[in-house]
Amino acid sequence: MSSTVHTGPRQRWTGLAVLVLAVTLVAVDATVLSLAIPSISETLRPSGTQLLWIGDAYSFVLAGLLVSMGSLSDRIGRRRLLLAGATAFGAASLMAAYAPSAGWLILARALLGVAGATIMPSTLSLIRGLFPDDRERATAIGIWGAAATAGAALGPVVGGVLLEHFWWGSVFLLNIPVVVLLLALGRWLLPESRDPAPGRWDVLSVALSLAGVIGVVYAIKEAAAHGVARWDVPVAGVLGAAALAVFVRRQLRLTTPLLDVRLFGDRRFTAAVLASLTALVGLSGVVFVTSQYLQLVRGYDPLKAGLAELPAFAGAVVGGLLTARLVRRIGPRAALTAGLLAMGVGLGLIGWIQQDTTYLVLAAAFLIVGTAEGVVYTLGADLVLSAAPADKAGAASAVSETAYELGTALGIALVGSVVGSLYASGLAVPAGTDPAAAARAGESLGGAVEAAGSLPQPLAGPLLASARDSFVHGMNVAAILAGTLLLAASVLGWRLLRGLPRAAAEQPEQPERQPEKASA
Repeated sequence: MSSTVHTGPRQRWTGLAVLVLAVTLVAVDATVLSLAIPSISETLRPSGTQLLWIGDAYSFVLAGLLVSMGSLSDRIGRRRLLLAGATAFGAASLMAAYAPSAGWLILARALLGVAGATIMPSTLSLIRGLFPDDRERATAIGIWGAAATAGAALGPVVGGVLLEHFWWGSVFLLNIPVVVLLLALGRWLLPESRDPAPGRWDVLSVALSLAGVIGVVYAIKEAAAHGVARWDVPVAGVLGAAALAVFVRRQLRLTTPLLDVRLFGDRRFTAAVLASLTALVGLSGVVFVTSQYLQLVRGYDPLKAGLAELPAFAGAVVGGLLTARLVRRIGPRAALTAGLLAMGVGLGLIGWIQQDTTYLVLAAAFLIVGTAEGVVYTLGADLVLSAAPADKAGAASAVSETAYELGTALGIALVGSVVGSLYASGLAVPAGTDPAAAARAGESLGGAVEAAGSLPQPLAGPLLASARDSFVHGMNVAAILAGTLLLAASVLGWRLLRGLPRAAAEQPEQPERQPEKASA
């Protein structure tokens, strides 16, 4: 069956509505957790490292499997894999909701990542099949991108309401009604599509990509948190890099590769992937720490914190919907560069936020960052799909989603590690504090708040003041570093996209292939 599905306008747009539901499912799960972190810290008592793994285990596994699952969707059918993944996502959500320990929750989040990896590339590649017209597809991707950020906005608000009345596990139960609706409508409204000549699914390539991504990301995360002195950090980094190198060489030799790495020879494809990666490194990391800042430093309850973050997500919805019009007006090169520049400036503003800074400054920074991210994310997805052959849409869109999820994981890991390191080094524990309480306070700001609750006021007050000052300092430094990264990415994107025609969806010449069969 061809990957391009010949459908009428009504079926195309109703099919898009189902795909919007699917991407909302994954987006809600990603953002709702940030507001639950303080409650999880209090109930499950995770260590600082476990807290980071709770935040990013989902994205790490998702990033490691997206390319494999995108390629699988091209082979077995994108609708089939989407519905199977949604079923698994619901089961893993139940497991996470009732996790009895931090380790159990990390495992459940990893399983959610496995299920999520089947959903994301299927949605984007089905859009490629449903909308062969360039302009219609650009509009559809804008709606898809807006749905992703609208889901991210819905997560904190609805999650905040649940956290006001129920335990932290209820935030995962949000997924269940969405899964049920997706399964009911998906089989009825979505047409099936797949690569007509997919070749075999290379299991060794799957293992290499998973091992490579997780190995490299683990090494970066642990090096940022603890340095490179521990033996497992360089070992994981070397093994992960070696696995990725072997993966690339194998793809070049396979007749039907899991991922056509020659796509990176197209500067539009490379620029889009790098833009998505760096944008999400900055955005996800800063949102992760500002969620804690709003609740544990400014004293907002979960619902108020969710509403406080709403400008970022509302801006991203607007940015996604306006991307197609912006590209037609100024061209993809200027649009992508401007989006990255604006994100860098917005993140830099957060570097000047203090405990008593008026909320309007933070809201303005959120709005700038969110709107710019909506443009970068939506345009990046469109550039990736435009650069790839239609029958490889699943694998190509998986690369875009891998950059998105890998950026999310790296952002939480790197920004969280920078904040954690500066927090620990700047914390001053008052003399006479119980050693167990002092150790708990040194792990995280949430630990300090909990420890202060068991101390007399003459000790609790100074401990909390020092913990909040140290956390805000760490957040400021991390935000400035993230903003600098985005500014550098804007320069790189401008250089990579030089000579790109104003019609972003114009098909490039595909590099000539001379594949050889891989040895057994």
